[in-house]
Amino acid sequence: MSERSDVIPVPEGEYFDANHSPALSLMLGVVGLISLGLCVVGAFVNREQFSFSWLFSFTFFFTLIAGSFFWIIVHHVSDAEWSVVVRRQLENLALLMPVMLVFFLPILIFRRQLYAWMTIAPGLDHLLDAKRAYLNWHFFLGRSVFYFAFFIGAALLLRHFSIRQDRDGNPAYTLKMRKIAFISLPLFGLSLTFGAYDWLLGLDFKWFSTMWGVYIFAGAAGSSMSLLVLVITALRKAGYLKNIITTEHYHIMGKWMLSFTVFWAYIGFSQYMLIWYANIPEETEWFIRRNTESWNTMTIFLVVGRFFVPFALLLLRAPKKSARKLCLIAGWIIFMQLVDIYIVVLPMLYPAGLHITIWDFLPLIGMGATLAFFYLRIVRKTSLFPNRDPRLLESLHTTN
Repeated sequence: MSERSDVIPVPEGEYFDANHSPALSLMLGVVGLISLGLCVVGAFVNREQFSFSWLFSFTFFFTLIAGSFFWIIVHHVSDAEWSVVVRRQLENLALLMPVMLVFFLPILIFRRQLYAWMTIAPGLDHLLDAKRAYLNWHFFLGRSVFYFAFFIGAALLLRHFSIRQDRDGNPAYTLKMRKIAFISLPLFGLSLTFGAYDWLLGLDFKWFSTMWGVYIFAGAAGSSMSLLVLVITALRKAGYLKNIITTEHYHIMGKWMLSFTVFWAYIGFSQYMLIWYANIPEETEWFIRRNTESWNTMTIFLVVGRFFVPFALLLLRAPKKSARKLCLIAGWIIFMQLVDIYIVVLPMLYPAGLHITIWDFLPLIGMGATLAFFYLRIVRKTSLFPNRDPRLLESLHTTN
């Protein structure tokens, strides 16, 4: 690599112009404030509806940001070269986790509307009594604190060393980030899995699945890679990263989207098949609820839209090498992740069938606009790619 760097110049850092999109930033801030303000009204008008709609929106965005963090640690653990040029945007997305911590507070406040096990006194349900050692308020709160402490702490630490390497090019930072990533990988698996159990599976404390954490992870990884495609393309449309991100990088990101499309379907089908075949009432209730009336239609739409459609398109080479086509597929996968989380959360409130209200949209708009607002604040603070990473030249000349 040292010989190549003598003849091939390493590009200088590229920075997002703070004055590039002031109108967009202002609009996002205003939309976020108005939408979140209306959500406060919803909390007083219909506490139960607000609680479930807020949890749905929170989980959707949490999976996108947690998935972005996953790709950072995979990059360092595997010592990947291709992902060097896109890593900074993953770091920027992962740095939104403190905002998600703020968005998590209403879930704690309205926990009794969401989690029936918090309102049932000891001795009234023998199944719940057997799970009290895990399902109790103080342990629930402690676990949630740990999840966010890990995600925020690790994301900040990895970004800190990444930025320091931009300044002096010291390759020792690469080794430090790799060590942090090795420690973070099992902690990520534990945090995402138990977070999925606590916040989503806890909606129905009688149901359980040993594959639940992997199912949520599969959706998070695939949708976050899709989000990265959209973010990178938006920056390129704005005039940045023109000579940094190539068709080869899009091709690799498309391959990862395909991989996790298949993985999501495999885990989802395996979970469904094993539980349905065993036909144990406590296990099948979750699927029966989602096979009822209009929820059944939504479930079929999810299976077709989340697997068969992107699978058929991403099998082809051409869409993976076209930024425009890959963005369309990426947007569709993110939309289907939204549908997936909706089917996970809302049937607990409306078991008889689909019931869409305005309160389902306001938290989505409020959180989305707020996260985008803070992203525009974060992206301008550093180079758009790690300009002194030892593997930068290899990343720039990646081929498939």
